[in-house]
Amino acid sequence: MTMNMPNEENRRLQDKIQLILKVNHNSILTSIIFGLVCIFLLDIKGIIPYVFFGYAAINFLNTYLYNKHKNLTVTYNIASLLAMAGGILITIHSGGIQSPFILVLAIVVFAGYVTTKMYGQFYLIVNLVLVAAIFVYDLADLNLTANMVPEGSRRWFAFLSVVFAVYLLGGVFGRNLLRAHHNLYKSRKEVQERIEEKETLLKEVHHRVKNNLQTVSSLLSLQSRAVSDEKISSIIKSSQNRVVSMAMVHEMLYKRDDYLSKIELRPYVEELCNYLVRSVKGNTNKIKVNLHVDDYKLSIDTVIPLGLIINETITNALKYGIKGDDAGEILISLRQLSEKRYEMHLGDNGVGYANNITPETSKSLGLKLIYNLARQLRGTIERDPEKQGTYYRLEFEEIIEEIKAID
Repeated sequence: MTMNMPNEENRRLQDKIQLILKVNHNSILTSIIFGLVCIFLLDIKGIIPYVFFGYAAINFLNTYLYNKHKNLTVTYNIASLLAMAGGILITIHSGGIQSPFILVLAIVVFAGYVTTKMYGQFYLIVNLVLVAAIFVYDLADLNLTANMVPEGSRRWFAFLSVVFAVYLLGGVFGRNLLRAHHNLYKSRKEVQERIEEKETLLKEVHHRVKNNLQTVSSLLSLQSRAVSDEKISSIIKSSQNRVVSMAMVHEMLYKRDDYLSKIELRPYVEELCNYLVRSVKGNTNKIKVNLHVDDYKLSIDTVIPLGLIINETITNALKYGIKGDDAGEILISLRQLSEKRYEMHLGDNGVGYANNITPETSKSLGLKLIYNLARQLRGTIERDPEKQGTYYRLEFEEIIEEIKAID
């Protein structure tokens, strides 16, 4: 069963979009301010303020174009490449490896990990290589570029560079990541509350279905006692057993502490067999039930028809295969063939019935029902004529029907 819930992936995508756009807006504004401060207050001329203004202009266009193409990956990568290029240019023109502006490269890496792990790793490697290259460049002392920051302005430039980096990391990334985390936590809490509510409702549904089926079973039981004709009474009793086999499934789902749409098959088959033996042979009997069923968990859409097949075969075995108070043996085994395919052997060591009796030639509703239910399970069922009594080999598939709920 699928439930309509707030799409967490969409929420996360919206948080990323808001984060990247806010970082772009803030970095554009602070770059313009930083560039103006460099020119008018720090007396820094040439490439450094031009890089600030160029970054702001290109990234503004990049952010504006996002509204047209809506491709966040393109917008993010252009902004990151611009930040790297600008950061390197300003770094090598403001002291090289000793320039505090080199911290901007760390922001690019941080932004990458915020977006995706893949981009984070990519920009981490690239920026580590760039930092190493700047360090080697300084060691080589090639003097290809001069420090464009005047001696008297370097402390202020260092201070503003650190403020710029701290503001983007804390004031923009940190604040928005905290908001996104809060929204995600709130979303998960709401989803969990809705899941718990629906689980409670589903358990109540199983409880009511079980009660209704038990009521039907009780009515059939009363009806069978009121009928003097043994044949009709037997037919009603068989119908009652079919209802009980379905009621057991809903009872097991209702009793689960953790709601799952899967039924533990072994306890269900064991309880069903014990009920059928008591129902047909009484509390004192000589029937031995051999179960070879591992701890498989199957869907309710599989267990109900499978339970009806077991009900029909075991009931026929107890009524017609193992006569009166004779001793007898019931065998049920199950093994998994593939991910969703299973093989079940079930039968008895009673007298059996003639090989020429088939669902087409027989008037027995139980026999027709067995073969019809096997088809419902997308499987096949066949008799094993070489064994004493009546033995069937059933191959079937786990059925999972998806029901979309509408809120």
